[in-house]
Amino acid sequence: MKKYIITSVALASMALSSCKKEFLDTYPTTSVAAADALASVTNAIAALNGIHRVMYTQYDVQGQAGEGSNNIFRDLMGEDIVYPLANGSTGLIGWMRWQNHRNVNSADLRYLYRFYYRLIANANVLINGIDAVPGADADKKMVKGQALAYRAWCHFQMVQLWGKRYVAGTTNSQPGIPLLLTNTLEGQPRASVEEVYTQVNKDLDDAVTLLTGYTRTGSAAKSNFNVNVVRGIKARVALVQQNWEAAATNAIAARAGFPLMTNAEYLSGFNNITNQEWIWGSRQIDDHNTFFYSYFAYISSNFNSTVIRTQPRAINANLWDAIPVTDIRKQCWDRTGATVVIPPGGARVPYQNKKYLAKSDALSVGDVPYMRAAEMYLIEAEARAMQGQNLAAQTALFNLNKNRDAAYVQTTSTGQNLLNEIMFSRRVELWGEGFRFTDMKRQNVAMSRAGIPNHLVALTQVTTVPAGDIQWEFLFPQDEINANKALVQNPL
Repeated sequence: MKKYIITSVALASMALSSCKKEFLDTYPTTSVAAADALASVTNAIAALNGIHRVMYTQYDVQGQAGEGSNNIFRDLMGEDIVYPLANGSTGLIGWMRWQNHRNVNSADLRYLYRFYYRLIANANVLINGIDAVPGADADKKMVKGQALAYRAWCHFQMVQLWGKRYVAGTTNSQPGIPLLLTNTLEGQPRASVEEVYTQVNKDLDDAVTLLTGYTRTGSAAKSNFNVNVVRGIKARVALVQQNWEAAATNAIAARAGFPLMTNAEYLSGFNNITNQEWIWGSRQIDDHNTFFYSYFAYISSNFNSTVIRTQPRAINANLWDAIPVTDIRKQCWDRTGATVVIPPGGARVPYQNKKYLAKSDALSVGDVPYMRAAEMYLIEAEARAMQGQNLAAQTALFNLNKNRDAAYVQTTSTGQNLLNEIMFSRRVELWGEGFRFTDMKRQNVAMSRAGIPNHLVALTQVTTVPAGDIQWEFLFPQDEINANKALVQNPL
């Protein structure tokens, strides 16, 4: 922990303003930099903006572009994103093969671990220091509330990956991750999964209190946490903890004021944070171009990267075939590839993705979605179904699906059939947004690509992973094990 967490408190030079990349460099900082961040409320807000920027900045190598890339990693481990060409780019193939997260020397694994703890360490500077900073109380509450939300979200993201799944009604004493609440030079042991979730919920509750009454403003407003975003994270956490009532009620609260997008907006590229349905995302402007490090350099249909030209993303053919022809979501992929906007020299393939569009084939800029109202309808539907509240679950699913498909008729299914319909809609709706691996893990189901005609077994190599297998737990990077003697590795 000493190497990757403590040295990542990177508030850099306070001479920089707002959210320039250098404000959160990944190199070791000094106490002077942290002191500068806490010299005034203005500086603290600038530091917070720097944390927002870290969510989509460039890291060590291509394919490491912040949370957008992390979303791709997790979805590649599922069955619904397909690499369709045997002789195309194999960029990020280690995630699809279930290798990177179990390779202690993987650069991607090391990056992922450092990414979340870097955010936590920077958030801790603000959480533990902002109260003593001169300035308006409202501004200090806003800064601290957002920093708490970041810390909670990062710990939550990590415990889902490195810890065993949460099982309601048990002690959940299985090892989770180190909890970093203060920045210390001492290596920290793994807290239990239960302890991590207890702290996550406390931080989120405190964030709700502090952010109540705060209104986001400006073109990058949705890069900030407000009460809606925090409620959305609480809904996700409750879903994982099988706290069904809390999941449903927080999901309803999170989406308040965020109507579902129109069908025209649905086909506009998933790259604009001003979309009325988006609750939280990263706003990327042209001079923040991350070139080949961008989310859109690895998920769009049109950016001119080797990855997109030679290995365009496709959807699981079986999943696409099951989408009704009247559902607007079916048009996010093309059965033949003929209508897809592709870069010069790009390949066309069956079931090709056109959900995501970069700004142009030469500019990989695009806003990155982290939370949408649609997800909240799906959380509500699943939670109500798990409670046996069939009508409430059917209605929540109807309210989403009727928007996407004018011909949709409210389901009368119950029990497992209803849950299957909800999960089908979730897989279609959230394709490429980073939920598939954690959905399978929390539900304790196997990952299976068997019988999917456009998955190339020779390329992906892994067809099935049984539920509960040790492969569902990420390993800790070897550098971190070496640096933190208190850290116990997951079973190899």
